[in-house]
Amino acid sequence: MAYETIVIGAGVIGSAIALRLAQAGQKTLVLEKSIPGAEASSAAAGILGPQIEGNGPDPLLRLGLESREAYPALAEELRELSGVDVGFERCGLLSVAMEGEDLGPWETRLAWQREAGLEVERLSGREVRELEPELSDRVTLALLFAREGRVDPRALARALPRAAERAGAHFRSARVRRIAVEGGRAVGVDVEEERISAANVVVAAGAWTGLVEGLPLPEGTIEPLRGQMVELAREDLRLRRIVFSSRGYVVPRAPGVVVAGSTMERAGFDKRVTAEGALRILGHAVETIPALQQAEPRALWAGLRPFPRDGLPLIGATEVEGLYLCSGHHRNGILLTPVSAALLARAVLEGKEPAELAPFSPRRFSAP
Repeated sequence: MAYETIVIGAGVIGSAIALRLAQAGQKTLVLEKSIPGAEASSAAAGILGPQIEGNGPDPLLRLGLESREAYPALAEELRELSGVDVGFERCGLLSVAMEGEDLGPWETRLAWQREAGLEVERLSGREVRELEPELSDRVTLALLFAREGRVDPRALARALPRAAERAGAHFRSARVRRIAVEGGRAVGVDVEEERISAANVVVAAGAWTGLVEGLPLPEGTIEPLRGQMVELAREDLRLRRIVFSSRGYVVPRAPGVVVAGSTMERAGFDKRVTAEGALRILGHAVETIPALQQAEPRALWAGLRPFPRDGLPLIGATEVEGLYLCSGHHRNGILLTPVSAALLARAVLEGKEPAELAPFSPRRFSAP
């Protein structure tokens, strides 16, 4: 059976691309080696934080801001299409400085974001503890980003494939052997002993992107980075906003439940949780929110983030005609899902890339 587009990878980004293509009437197949959304998508913290992740008013920040603002509509759409509440909440985010830390990075972030016209507020230690009483007395300053938010990544990873299927996309469990290329054009995908034909192929394989044979990328363009996480529960815990410090973050998930993270480790494809990683995360969480000393550790896990060599995601057409890439989103895969999927789907449907994708073109890594 021939398809118009094959998407390799059924994480949130691959599934969102399939949803947009199917809604446009394209016959779309999604290939996934395991369970849709079971890898980095489900392991994420679900933070929608372009302002805390941004390093300046650059194209990546603009992409993140646009994607963050697309989430309310996406959450409502997915509720209607899939029946799943993805847990979107514009809860706000606090970036806190601890006693003895150099405040320069906080003041710098405050200055450039104000100059860029972004919503940010500077709070003293006393002021921020009035907002979040659970914060440590050692917090001396905080920046409040009121428009930042969160989503439940596991719910999102369930909702997007379900919505895509209901829109007409097909999902299949298969291990991709290679992208089939003839005469400089992608013509399909080889799986096991079969070739599945398609006019277009989209690779959205996350940390496994570099293992896809036939993708014209130099070795090491995208590598896996392990991130470990801990879920903690304390019934009387009062925390409404996401809290970032220089050592990690704590994200409220449900009443009395938070997720703390995270490590960034070059460990290949090893997804084991380590005592060292868990201790580092717990130490930060307790330092920032002392009440977590008496919390129950309910779960520990690790995921593999797709880290791009130059820090920017790879979104758009490759030099192989009909072959597209949407990967390398690193810590911002959940955040960038709505806009990445919409722009990549446009590129496929229109046969040309939207101007917004120019800074993220995979062709920047092409051999001269």
